Amino acid sequence: MPQLILITLFAFMLSDLMPGDWVAFQMVGGEFTFEEIQAERARLGLDDPWFVQYTNWLTSLVQGDWGHSHRANLPVRDVIFGYRFWNTIRLSLMSTIMFFLLAVPLGILAGRYYRRWPDKLIILYGFMGAALPNVVLGLVLIWFFGIYLSVLPPIGSVDTMVHAFGTPFEIFISQLRHLILPSMALATFSGIGMMYILRTGIVDGRSSDYAMTARSKGVPERVIFNKHILRNSLIPFAQGIGFTFTGLMGGSVLIENIFRFPGMGQLFVNSIVAQDTPVAIGLIFFYSALAVLAVLIGDIALAATDPRIRVR
Repeated sequence: MPQLILITLFAFMLSDLMPGDWVAFQMVGGEFTFEEIQAERARLGLDDPWFVQYTNWLTSLVQGDWGHSHRANLPVRDVIFGYRFWNTIRLSLMSTIMFFLLAVPLGILAGRYYRRWPDKLIILYGFMGAALPNVVLGLVLIWFFGIYLSVLPPIGSVDTMVHAFGTPFEIFISQLRHLILPSMALATFSGIGMMYILRTGIVDGRSSDYAMTARSKGVPERVIFNKHILRNSLIPFAQGIGFTFTGLMGGSVLIENIFRFPGMGQLFVNSIVAQDTPVAIGLIFFYSALAVLAVLIGDIALAATDPRIRVR
């Protein structure tokens, strides 16, 4: 709770530093008198100091009210947890699956063949990922698969005609096809850090005391690797499971805007541009709560994989 309070407090302080507000964004320059503009600003509480606005927001939040969106003229909770929320959940789940399909095999392969050509190729892949941002990769994927080959939809979350006239199965297939490119852009290089963690754990495990003891007893190398080295190497990897999902959700902000994918990331950017502060603050609070939840999930996963934690 102290973390959430500090993060949202900092967000309110930053929003106060932004020039203008929602009323200025919408009404200034239009057919409104100065008195009408001031009255609307007072009605929305925008004339209050930021700490007064924060206190009012926090009091409403405790009562279950996340505020009211100026732009959509709807409760913030309805705006956040509408169809955009489920689009981002689908994108994050697909990205997480791709993430593990890449990070786990590559980490195991690099650790198993340490300093040999598979390890060197995987390290080269890691350097490429460090140098190539997800945004650039997304643009390359749009050009190659969406425009040059025209085999996958480059933008959107579902085909308009299919959504209007298709069967539920056709809608599902269309949504799945629209998820592939943004998920690839998110997951292709996001797993490099976890891959290195797994690789390092395997390399350290190969020279550990328990591995050397097992070898001295004549245990086959395959059994040593699968039952001892790999299991111990997965312990720090398991702790990052919660952070992986939430990190991919947070990383979707730019990807969703590039692919024009109507999710929470696109909503966050649009709310900042339109100075719809209640929605932006609500999304910051949601992502912060999700990060706190990721710590809990990581601790549970660590206890499930490391018997020493359970004993302690």
